[in-house]
Amino acid sequence: MKTYAGEIAFTLDDVTETEATGRMPVGPGVLNPFGTVHAGAMTWFADVVATHFVLQGAAASEGMASFPVATSLNVQLLGNVTEGEISATARWVKKGRRISTVRTELRGPDGRLLFELTSSHVAAKG
Repeated sequence: MKTYAGEIAFTLDDVTETEATGRMPVGPGVLNPFGTVHAGAMTWFADVVATHFVLQGAAASEGMASFPVATSLNVQLLGNVTEGEISATARWVKKGRRISTVRTELRGPDGRLLFELTSSHVAAKG
């Protein structure tokens, strides 16, 4: 039997009407057994940045009636890194009244596109 453990830490830098940005350092806690960033860590990072973007900077709270629940996540893993920092940028594909769609790109330290998450969000009913 083999046990795996890790720690994901990232920063949400800014949320505006047109985009949200964040940064995630690449360290042992986000690496897979092959030494590259685990796709699950990238997905979590991108999903959180996208969700904050849909919230437009409002603080999420427990029991929030209009929390933007992701109804679909489509991921394209295009590259990977073993060190440095990954940056995220989330932008609208379509901002709707009921359903909004966001594309979040993750880029490596050299600016190369590593990962793209397209997610759709609906406001939860309280």
